[in-house]
Amino acid sequence: MEVPSKTQPLFSIPVDSDHKATEFKPFDLSSPHMRAFHLAWFSLFSCFFSTFSIPPLLPIIRDDLNLSDTDVGNAGIASFAGSIFSRLAMGPACDLVGPRMASATLSLLTAPVVFSVAFISSPQAFILLRFLIGFSLANFVSSQFWMSSMFSSCVVGRANGVAAGWANVGSGLAQVVMPLLYTLIMRFNVQSSMAWRIAFIVPPIFQAATGLMVLAFGQDLPDGNYKHRRRTSKEPKQKVFDVLFNGLKNYRGWILGLTYGFCFGVELTTDNIIAEYFYDRFNVNMDMAGLIAATFGMANCVSRPTGGVVSDEMGKRFGIRGRLWSLWLVQTVAGLLCVLLGRVNSLWGSILVMCSFSLFVQAASGLTFGVVPFVSKRSLGVISGMTGSGGTVGAVVTQLLLFSGSNKFSTQTGISLMGLTMLLCTLPITLIYFPQWGGMFCGPSIEPDSINDDYYLLV
Repeated sequence: MEVPSKTQPLFSIPVDSDHKATEFKPFDLSSPHMRAFHLAWFSLFSCFFSTFSIPPLLPIIRDDLNLSDTDVGNAGIASFAGSIFSRLAMGPACDLVGPRMASATLSLLTAPVVFSVAFISSPQAFILLRFLIGFSLANFVSSQFWMSSMFSSCVVGRANGVAAGWANVGSGLAQVVMPLLYTLIMRFNVQSSMAWRIAFIVPPIFQAATGLMVLAFGQDLPDGNYKHRRRTSKEPKQKVFDVLFNGLKNYRGWILGLTYGFCFGVELTTDNIIAEYFYDRFNVNMDMAGLIAATFGMANCVSRPTGGVVSDEMGKRFGIRGRLWSLWLVQTVAGLLCVLLGRVNSLWGSILVMCSFSLFVQAASGLTFGVVPFVSKRSLGVISGMTGSGGTVGAVVTQLLLFSGSNKFSTQTGISLMGLTMLLCTLPITLIYFPQWGGMFCGPSIEPDSINDDYYLLV
């Protein structure tokens, strides 16, 4: 019988030769793989909660601070703009200090900014704080990086999908919790202008706690922390600019960035406006508007992971063509439902369409990242960063053009126009082509080099 080496680490979950987990057990807490999974999604969950704790209280905040429609729109744009810059920087940060330290540092640095919301007194301060709070969403990059460090290729897609999906539920929970906190505080005869400020004590404490948990209980790699691996690794270092250039010149990455901009980007914009939309258009109270809006974000619990699973299943049956067709179809349906959402005039009809829209638009996000790993092996981090940043760029564009308060569109018209934009920006998926596997309408290339992995994975 083979005797395990004393230096060989023992794991409670099957692993490959690199000690990455080959099974994904989302309800397991075994260390270090599943512990990293739970810390990653829960930390990102708290960041989504903080970022979207403001929108459900906007009807109160805008009256107290005398915010104009333009101020509200600019603040929404600012929250996403901050995320663009921080996501671009998070990749190199993870490579330098590891996902554990990068994630915890970002959470702890942005938590005081969230706490500062309780003390703002001007529209300018409101816009600035929303910009800075948006930085916290870069924890998405560290989360995906961490999962890739802990899980083997056979399950890393599922781990990424579930981690991102569960974390996104934080935006939905904030839509429920913040109005309830506000209402509870008001019952103690606290004035409205003070009650909403007191409610903002909760999100930063929650976010800081998850950051400390990541530091205390997290581990970068199955065998230890990232700093130790960099000291002992004998692998040749890749040239940063070569990797960056090869990623940037790959047109598939740009198309996926555009696609993600109008699925995840649209999702972010909807999270930002949906509570206020139901409050203003259908005259429901703030608690009810928050509850309705919460169903949109909380659908991520199942919809985004389902998108990843569908992509894998279609890939097994039809190859890359199946992944591309399913992405185009699901996002097209999402666009049509978005158009319809702005046209429905009844409360219950709007709720039904919104719920259907949430399932498809969030599944499209999972389907997008079902294609990303096939674009480039050498520049996978760059492609992932381009795609992820595309999501926040899309949110900025839709917020700026359709919901900034500087145009003459009503919110319902803006929602329908956003759906039409989704339909147009989904069409470039038909242009994605992989020499070895083909595309939506074409088979693989007959060139001899197309059977070589380097032909498409290293460019």
